[in-house]
Amino acid sequence: MRVLLIEDDDTIAEPLTEGLGRYGFAVNRVATGTCALTAAPTDMVLLDLGLPDMDGIDVCRALRSRSDVPIIMITARDDETDRVVGLELGADDYLSKPFGLRELVARIRAVARRTRPAAAPPSDTAAPGADRAPQHVGDVVIDRRTRQVRIGERHIPLAPKEFDLLAMLAEDPGAVYSRQHILDKVWDPHFFGPTRTLDVHIAALRRKLDRPAWIETVRGVGFRLTVPNGAARQ
Repeated sequence: MRVLLIEDDDTIAEPLTEGLGRYGFAVNRVATGTCALTAAPTDMVLLDLGLPDMDGIDVCRALRSRSDVPIIMITARDDETDRVVGLELGADDYLSKPFGLRELVARIRAVARRTRPAAAPPSDTAAPGADRAPQHVGDVVIDRRTRQVRIGERHIPLAPKEFDLLAMLAEDPGAVYSRQHILDKVWDPHFFGPTRTLDVHIAALRRKLDRPAWIETVRGVGFRLTVPNGAARQ
């Protein structure tokens, strides 16, 4: 796997590059956000938020605007806001300094598993749901084939995990899904990230859909999608 390491501190970058190499990763290390944005395509990005030329959050935003490459943020910042903003912008995970090499490798592998495209089905076998018509949930239209969401004629731009989360909740409107079940299905059974990741994505969905009451928090259990007046339909 090709890994782009964006880290300006040599005392961190050099042992990381060597250590990841021992695990079979091909590491391309750059020290600035400018170099990161002109680097060759890669399979995974490890992004330090404290860069000398630009904020790592801006690098994350720029990378996500043009690519679905998995991004793991690496930060020494104590402010939770930076981590939340990064996750909302589309980062797949974050790791706080200091951390161990084995933990980082586990995070890389977990993120790779849950972001790896599913294998293409045989040509004579349709993928599950491939021929399924778009689902109407109230005035929200969910098209699983094209992974698009619309409200009327307006396209709602969702991050990959936001779409997966909405599509899962919409499979059975009104059903309560536990937090662990959602993390297992939308993320990964071996998800190492913070449980707040789920809350961040729920909050982003509520804001982007402008339907905050539709995604209901069931205290102590999880979440469910509810549509006023039984408007959900297939």
